[in-house]
Amino acid sequence: MKAPRVNGHGVGLGRIAIEDASISLGHGDDAFEAVAGLDISVAPGEFVCILGPSGCGKSTLLGALAGHVANSGGSLTVDGQAITGPSPDRGIVFQQHTLFPWKKVRENVCFGPKMRGIGKVARRQLADELLALVGLSGFEEFYPSQLSGGMQQRVEIARVLINQPRVLLMDEPFSALDAQTRSMMHELLLDIWTERPTTLIFVTHDIEEALFLADRVIVMSRRPGRIVEDLRVPFARPRPADIVTEIEFARLKRHLLLLLRPDQPSTALSEHQSEHALAPN
Repeated sequence: MKAPRVNGHGVGLGRIAIEDASISLGHGDDAFEAVAGLDISVAPGEFVCILGPSGCGKSTLLGALAGHVANSGGSLTVDGQAITGPSPDRGIVFQQHTLFPWKKVRENVCFGPKMRGIGKVARRQLADELLALVGLSGFEEFYPSQLSGGMQQRVEIARVLINQPRVLLMDEPFSALDAQTRSMMHELLLDIWTERPTTLIFVTHDIEEALFLADRVIVMSRRPGRIVEDLRVPFARPRPADIVTEIEFARLKRHLLLLLRPDQPSTALSEHQSEHALAPN
């Protein structure tokens, strides 16, 4: 993978620090703690998947990183700056696209630069470059309703990337797609991430997806979400599609599956076993 984007001093951009973070939702008698005591450090350009059961707070954590949800305790920072609200530096892609249905593909992608006052010629050029990157050259004048679900998500990704974010946040973006399209989107996303390095936090409940995509898989418990394990994925890049059939992949998949089973906590590997399991063959 290429080196992460850097600032004028040669320091990598997109470093995330989550320190003893807690997030509470609701009000009064309806209030509850969604996540508690999270400590996560993500290096610039790293690809991290957040894995956990439904309702564990992984999407809430992503919302806090995006600046849409305030943390009730601890701190969340990007490059040393506290997250106090939304920013183009932290782009987010949701499970369902948020494209404007009345705007054509190019107009959707150009929306962010237009709001920042970038001229029409420059923003159209940027949009067309990104549409080519996501494989949608020739679809600039289509409306979202004329595209398949996978193509709509490609437009969504291009619309986020045009703002050149330090951090890309993705909340189960491919879960509504069929298996074949989803596999193609995995490979496309890795190609984009290699071409346009950025720190990437990807929320999923799919173990295979997490192991195929990530440098690290952070496993969360049921609510209130806490970190069960921070697993570094041992597979070299680029990863072939058939890696999911390899013995080591299947073994790590089983390990993660057992971690997600609250009724069988004793099945998790010991620290010594886990380190041995993750050692390269």
